[in-house]
Amino acid sequence: MRCRSLSLFVAPITLGFSTIALAQTTAAPAPSGPATQAQIAQLQQAVQNAQSAGDSGWMLVSAALVLLMTGPGLALFYGGLVRKKNILGTMMQSFAMMCLVTVLWAVAGYSLAFGHGSAFIGGFEHVFLRGVGLAPNTDYAATIPEQTYMVYQLMFAIITPALITGAFAERMKFSSMAVFLSLWSLIVYSPMAHMVWGVGGFLNSNGGRFPSLDFAGGTVVHITSGVSALVTCLYLGKRLGYPHIKMAPHSMVLSFIGACLLWVGWFGFNAGSALAASSLATSAFINTHFAAAAAAIGWSIAEWIHNGKPTALGAISGSVAGLVAITPASGFVQPMSALAIGLLAGLFCFFMVFVVKGIFGYDDSLDAFGVHGAGGTLGALLTGLFATRLINPAFGKDAPTGAFDGHWGQLFNQFAGVAIAWVLSIIGTLILLFLVDKTMGLRVSAEDETIGLDLSQHNEEGYDLNS
Repeated sequence: MRCRSLSLFVAPITLGFSTIALAQTTAAPAPSGPATQAQIAQLQQAVQNAQSAGDSGWMLVSAALVLLMTGPGLALFYGGLVRKKNILGTMMQSFAMMCLVTVLWAVAGYSLAFGHGSAFIGGFEHVFLRGVGLAPNTDYAATIPEQTYMVYQLMFAIITPALITGAFAERMKFSSMAVFLSLWSLIVYSPMAHMVWGVGGFLNSNGGRFPSLDFAGGTVVHITSGVSALVTCLYLGKRLGYPHIKMAPHSMVLSFIGACLLWVGWFGFNAGSALAASSLATSAFINTHFAAAAAAIGWSIAEWIHNGKPTALGAISGSVAGLVAITPASGFVQPMSALAIGLLAGLFCFFMVFVVKGIFGYDDSLDAFGVHGAGGTLGALLTGLFATRLINPAFGKDAPTGAFDGHWGQLFNQFAGVAIAWVLSIIGTLILLFLVDKTMGLRVSAEDETIGLDLSQHNEEGYDLNS
């Protein structure tokens, strides 16, 4: 009753104030004349500042999301898949990349990837981040500070070598891993990033010799890491007892959490590659989600048919395969194409992991090649098929983009990008493995492998069951 009486008392007062405000607004004088040039310039500057703030905010969030993919995402995903005696050693490998690659990127990696240089590698203009300030670098992103662009690209450089650790899990020395992957980030990753994304790059879609479409890292990240993973596991040889001793994941719960974090972080990976809070970011975001879902379904169906039951491991592996395959295409294709790419990736990567790996018998411990190498290769080629100017007119407003769009020659350009990524990864990785092996030794001793990496490499255990 009191509330109703109060409302009857307040309503007329509110109405009165509204009437007065309306009268004042109606009576406000119109501008005395047309806007001056100074006023127009001030308005334009305000619009630019607002756009820059929005784009910078999105890119910083995206950078954090991509870092989330390495730690905790990849660390948990890989950590749960190994035996419990190796969980800390495996997670430490991802964490080490977060630290080591950051320093290397600041010293030379960013300059080699995005500095002006040749068609194959950047120069030394940005060593120690010289000249990398808070003003935009219009060669790459016109509305965000170059330091924002630099740190966003750093997160890609961190996760790429970390992906390789899945292939040699449970059998490489921590010291050798640190040296090998640090050198790999400079000698394999940086040149590939420059060729695809750097100004004047050999595969750059804007004027490169073979303009390869790679929106967020299908060739730069996934093919290089996946192929290098295959080379590394072949060079090291199989784990003791493989495949006769059971080496099942010790904690699917950890891997499940890690996979979900990877899925979430991948929105920064792909949608962030629009380099702006734009409609293109929206398109990449949607395509990323659609492909992951379709791939999880595709892998699960194939596994259901092949093994009689779908598994949690299969579902999360399929989702990652879809995320990998859509990465190069995410900013070039429409949502239905993303569903198709995801479904094909789930089926194809399942085939690589369960059939091809079984035929050849290599010990790719956590299927880094079967998911990233195979999925990245498939995705890069399908990008050339499905890319459309309706989403991203990469070659001009009226120029077709992909094969179905009318540019069948793009399939050849995509193949060239894939081939160069494969060759660089194979040769660069073999050389580095040989050098590190001859100077430091790569593999832990049989005794240390039996004990596990946690104790042999770090003198600690992931689980203290006696406390």
